[in-house]
Amino acid sequence: MSVKKDDLVEVISGKDKGKQAKVLRAYPSEDKVVVEGVAVVKKAMRPTAVNTQGGFVEKEAKIHVSNVMLVCPSCSKPTRVGHKQGELNGKKTAIRVCKKCGAEF
Repeated sequence: MSVKKDDLVEVISGKDKGKQAKVLRAYPSEDKVVVEGVAVVKKAMRPTAVNTQGGFVEKEAKIHVSNVMLVCPSCSKPTRVGHKQGELNGKKTAIRVCKKCGAEF
């Protein structure tokens, strides 16, 4: 999965198409992500010791990673992501590369 926590992404399909926001959480085993302010749903909560009032709470739902596109930090455009071999702290690793401008991130 090319998208990680704290990445800036743009939603490319669905009711929130066109929004740019930060990834709050990534679920690689499910190929899903939670994006800030996207796919907001209302959830009914029972009263508890912490939340004595109860009621409806708005929270972000998971969306499939194919519905978001990573925004390149250097060219500020949504882009496909390539991978290339590189070194990080003396270890060989895959580095993400922008397909439009070639910048690494």
